[in-house]
Amino acid sequence: MNIGVEKVNIHKGIIVKVLLDSSVTEIFIDKKMAARHRFRLQKLERLVTVRNIDSTNNSGRAITHQIEVNIYYKNHIKRIRIDIYDLERTDVILGMLWL
Repeated sequence: MNIGVEKVNIHKGIIVKVLLDSSVTEIFIDKKMAARHRFRLQKLERLVTVRNIDSTNNSGRAITHQIEVNIYYKNHIKRIRIDIYDLERTDVILGMLWL
């Protein structure tokens, strides 16, 4: 599935392929993708620990930054904050709650 992701500060967008994950409650963008497209990072006041589906801590680092974007999917537009994380194998993970 593809969605549009637009930088809110300059209104420049990209199309990204997303992985839908019904067990995820948030939306994540890979830190390398965020850097490659020069999204403006916003540092979080507190670190966010990532938990696995079995409630154990994920082996990756905590979330320290996010980006604010407009997402476009079909006829819907929504401004959201996306957590930045080292996803390794995909650019964006979209939790089913966002659809």
